[in-house]
Amino acid sequence: MSATATDAVARFRTMVRIRVFEDHAARLYRDGQIPGFVHLSTGQEAVAVGVCHALRRQDVITSTHRGHGHAIAKGADIEAMFAELMGRATGTCGGMGGSMHIADPRLGIFGANGIVGAGIPIAGGAALAMKLKRERRVAVAFFGDGAVATGAFHEATNLAACLSLPLLLVCEDNGYSEFSSTHTQHPVPVAERARAYDLPAQVVDGNDVAAVHDAAMRMVSVVRSTSRPALLVARTLRRRGHYEGDPQRYRSEAFDASFRDPLDQAREALVEGGVPAADVDRWEQEERAFVDAALARASAAPWPEPDRMVSPLAATYPERESPGFAERGPRTRVSRLLKKAMADALDDDPGVFLAGIDVGLGGNVFGLTRDLAAKFPDRVIDTPISESAIIGAAVGAALDGMSPVVELMYLDFLGVCLDQLLNQAAKLRFMTGGAARVGLTVRTQYGVGRSSAAQHSQSLEALLAHIPGLVVVMPSAPEDHYGLLRSAIASPDPVVFIENRLLYEKEAFEPQLDFRVPLGKARIARQGDDVTVVSASQGVWTALQAAERAAGHGISVEVVDLRTISPWDRETVLASLAKTSRIIVYSEAVREFGISAEILAEAAESGFWNLDAPPRRLAGRFSPVPYSPPLERAWLPSADNLFDEILHICRDK
Repeated sequence: MSATATDAVARFRTMVRIRVFEDHAARLYRDGQIPGFVHLSTGQEAVAVGVCHALRRQDVITSTHRGHGHAIAKGADIEAMFAELMGRATGTCGGMGGSMHIADPRLGIFGANGIVGAGIPIAGGAALAMKLKRERRVAVAFFGDGAVATGAFHEATNLAACLSLPLLLVCEDNGYSEFSSTHTQHPVPVAERARAYDLPAQVVDGNDVAAVHDAAMRMVSVVRSTSRPALLVARTLRRRGHYEGDPQRYRSEAFDASFRDPLDQAREALVEGGVPAADVDRWEQEERAFVDAALARASAAPWPEPDRMVSPLAATYPERESPGFAERGPRTRVSRLLKKAMADALDDDPGVFLAGIDVGLGGNVFGLTRDLAAKFPDRVIDTPISESAIIGAAVGAALDGMSPVVELMYLDFLGVCLDQLLNQAAKLRFMTGGAARVGLTVRTQYGVGRSSAAQHSQSLEALLAHIPGLVVVMPSAPEDHYGLLRSAIASPDPVVFIENRLLYEKEAFEPQLDFRVPLGKARIARQGDDVTVVSASQGVWTALQAAERAAGHGISVEVVDLRTISPWDRETVLASLAKTSRIIVYSEAVREFGISAEILAEAAESGFWNLDAPPRRLAGRFSPVPYSPPLERAWLPSADNLFDEILHICRDK
């Protein structure tokens, strides 16, 4: 048998394997052996196999909620996949991910995804890592036609085109976007979208595995050699519902009848090419037996032990103290320390890069990255205004082993890219059973007090702290900006590093290169005996002002600087409370549902018998930040207001 014929047989067998796997999955779900949702790729086997058989093992794919076929075609172990669908300990992800989140980073399977379109920016990030590492690899993003309407598709495609990334976009145009016909969802054919981004595009019969494979081979070769993205649109048919149990009242019998079954086409092509039908039948039976045996073994696998649940964080916090301390040497400013931290990290680790809006030639809106692009021209990258694509690219590059530092210009812009933090960066380690490393840093800033108004002032750390799997840092002390940022960049976990722009010009001592501040460890900014005030970032400076005034009234205030908001240092806060017996939390965010509520709840639960007065909190009003200076000053409690709270809580001393 010729090599070409051997390849055709391998493709046919993989298609059969996928079909049998999906048939079993449908039955298992029907019988209650698979919990949760199941979305099957029955009818789309030719796309998964045609594309993945054109890839190398080192290449990367991202997938969709209908991703079983992609994973199998890329080489995933089907016994482990069955176990994962059934929630067993031996599953691909240890039972942590389930049907919609199959992943195996070791095989370049960077994850199926329950969020439509969300895998496209991640594939773009993997492609960016490949380009930066000068590796002749390719990233492939599989997505359905429905994803073309999402911002993630457009942002990631535009970013890939602007940065010239080795990304192959594969649209499975499968006839239906959830419960709607494709033609009702798009004003132009999907392939026409490529013209807007100057991408080569090809439309192929997605039920003809040979046609898909030929097209994929050509496009992958071009993407690999030119490091330019391309779009492959495979017209196919989703032969089952959007999910198992879908009544499918929206389907068109005439439309469905216009598509042939891809397995029938592949089988006929083999026979017409001279392969004996008996051999084809035998191969099909061998694949069925192979899948049946894998299912039998998976069905006997144990359930995961609850006490062995994977932590969403790879590191243990607080981190241990590191050698090196800031020495009283040359004076500098916080803004320059942040720039120095990034420059030193770029010097130390070739896996570090910076990316964001105007971080290169523009040097950042506050000048914090000025001149870094000249020193590191390949690793300080200007991007379009595409926050979802930027954060998604960081996720994909981190999965590919790099340590990206990306900038979100204002913390207020969190809403436009929250999915890539909430559902991707924060969850991927957990959903892959610990297999994924997602070490990335998102630098951002906020600040109340400069009339920046409601969309450029918000302190949103509580939103982020409520997401398991994120580390949230808010430095206060000038030198800590360097030490904490260096620790964040080196962390194996996703870190959101929130700066306060009002601190950028504070004076600082230039630290030694080995100076690090451990993540998760608070500091005592001022020793005291009568009352504990807990805060972070600019709030610590307000607390220090109030404490100094209180000292003139004979009240000794201990100020605790959290430094890391999540995970926060309970031990240090509770130890301070045990010492002072009174506690106030001061925050520049709105009062309701903020971090102060969490800290005071812990104080009441774990430190109740130490309390000599009701715990207090002081924060912004529950409204957007106003623009007018007098209103803004009234919105945020001042050092005078905090001083009054200190007098109130210590009135019986």
